[in-house]
Amino acid sequence: MASSAPSTVQRSTPSAAHLWWSAIIPLATALGTALTLGAAPYRELSRDFPGIGTAVASTLLHVVAWAASTLCVGGLFQAAFLRGRPGELRPPRADPGDARLVTSSSAVWLAASLALIAVDGADSNGFPLAHVLDPGAFTYLIQASYLPGAWIVTSLCALVVLVGIRLARHWAAGLALLAVAFAGVLGPVLVTQVLVGPNHDFGSDAAIYAVPAETAFFGVTAVLTYRLLARKAIWAQTIERYRRLAAVCWGTMALFGGVEAWFLLDGSAPFSSATGWLLGAWFALLAALGALLLRLRGLPGADVREARARMRHVGVVAVVLMSAMGGLDVAMSRIPPPNYFAPTSIMQLFFGYDVNATPTPAVLALDWRLNTFFFVVSVVGSGLYLFAVARLRRRGDGWPLGRTIAWLLGWLCVVLTTSSGLGKYADASFSLHMILHMSLNMLCPVLLVLGGPFTLALRATTPAPAGRAPGPHEWVKSILHWPLLQHLNNPLWVFVEFIGSYYVLYFTPIFEQAMRYHWAHQLFNVHLLIVGYLFYSLVIGVDKPPRPVPHLGKLGLVLAAMPFHAFFGVIVMTSSTVIAQEFYQWLTRPWWPDLHSDQYTGGGIAWAAGELPLLVVVLALLTQWARQDRRETKRLDRHLDSGLDESFEAYNEMLGQLSERRYPTPLEDRS
Repeated sequence: MASSAPSTVQRSTPSAAHLWWSAIIPLATALGTALTLGAAPYRELSRDFPGIGTAVASTLLHVVAWAASTLCVGGLFQAAFLRGRPGELRPPRADPGDARLVTSSSAVWLAASLALIAVDGADSNGFPLAHVLDPGAFTYLIQASYLPGAWIVTSLCALVVLVGIRLARHWAAGLALLAVAFAGVLGPVLVTQVLVGPNHDFGSDAAIYAVPAETAFFGVTAVLTYRLLARKAIWAQTIERYRRLAAVCWGTMALFGGVEAWFLLDGSAPFSSATGWLLGAWFALLAALGALLLRLRGLPGADVREARARMRHVGVVAVVLMSAMGGLDVAMSRIPPPNYFAPTSIMQLFFGYDVNATPTPAVLALDWRLNTFFFVVSVVGSGLYLFAVARLRRRGDGWPLGRTIAWLLGWLCVVLTTSSGLGKYADASFSLHMILHMSLNMLCPVLLVLGGPFTLALRATTPAPAGRAPGPHEWVKSILHWPLLQHLNNPLWVFVEFIGSYYVLYFTPIFEQAMRYHWAHQLFNVHLLIVGYLFYSLVIGVDKPPRPVPHLGKLGLVLAAMPFHAFFGVIVMTSSTVIAQEFYQWLTRPWWPDLHSDQYTGGGIAWAAGELPLLVVVLALLTQWARQDRRETKRLDRHLDSGLDESFEAYNEMLGQLSERRYPTPLEDRS
């Protein structure tokens, strides 16, 4: 009797091979939707129907790309954060199983993405797939819609992961590959439904958070469930970390998925469209998934076997629910949502909102529109910092109040810059954009680097004890000691990037292209903030950089940057060519029709606003230099007063020996 019980449990538990059958669910859901709708979605958009074969091929490849990218991200995320193996951090390819999973899934993802360049080009333009290879057809299809370009970017990201997983020698390299994979997942999403209609700025920002959270959550769940069903080792700490990840990702999906649903429905009744019904089913599955995850609460810490068994059963059901949600995602991407048909102005087409009021100082100060992406980043950054400070104080350690104030003011400055009237109107005016540029590139980074976040992170976290997997302390140290990051933080390279960004971004088509799309504008602003942070972290940063620069070198960097800023402002002011002229003409803004005057003002702002912060940085640098000299002098004085420094005694002894040395006289030398 006792011996038969385990065998019964073993027979009732599904095997790893059974998990692959869950792939039928998204295929059936998406293909069923495509076959049922037929030509209806194309007619709603006044587009020719490319034929059922093209529609089915596109749907099938979307499901394959979704599944492969999810497993790829899950494998990378699990290897980076959830592996749970005690010892030192290891690169993702250190575990053969993880390496094989990422390699195979990225290869499939790459193949599907390459195929979708042509298939989605034909599908989105109502062009039969059989005629894609006609002379000139392929080139036209790539240029006629956004999706082929997005799949080109995704293909490059998948290729980087496929090659990079074989070359990665450092744990932080796996983290970089994970970021590349997230970029590949977001590419096709940000150029489709969330880019259309009023309020698409909210929809795009919501997708930037919801899609990576969903991909990581689904991917890690599938990877861990497969390992459990295959009877592979799963550490208890892995399950602990999975529970935290599941809670964060589920909450992110619920919050930002709700924002995205509000945007797609555009005020219409929830069940008045096919999109509404599919969204209702998606949120019902999300609620069921949340209820299922509650079963992981109170897992016994000591009984690892019971924890693994419960995780295994929860994981199997979760994978089924997630597969159905993935199928609904693909199905919804093939149906024009209500926001496609909302009346849209030219400004709403580019920005998601109108900016018709004259941007007076009162309007710039009071007419706010929340920039969701930067607001969330600011709140999370401030919250983690305060949590680390509180943890230090609970331990009895102190942290300078000035650093905390500087860090919080830096993120407050980011929110004020991007969400106030300045951030709202900066897209439509070159001069206001230059104010935003100078703030994100010069003011906010100065405050943030004075907060010393990496020093705080290392002090607030403790090394993982013996028998525990590496944690946040080891993650931060590994990032800081990553050789590639040290090379990228080379002072000469950072200086060239800080200065060259002005000339490359504004004197090429990059600026005009970035202003046309919300996601590109957000990426533009992220670049400004990061480059400014890297530059000022070398000059006045509290954190010790990988390549410390002497104070004289820091002063040289700042003084060398000043004429380049002034020269850029002069070029902009005296140029007879209007930067992004076609874009600004499309806006037909009523409050400043003279584009040359607007650009002249922007150039003056770049000149003046670029010099003043650098002068402040010079003063701060000189102050830090003087303080360090005083500290060195006091340290040396204490060293001498304690009698531990014997350099003067050694010097006096040397002089005494020299004075006692007997030199031969000329007569003695002659003899």
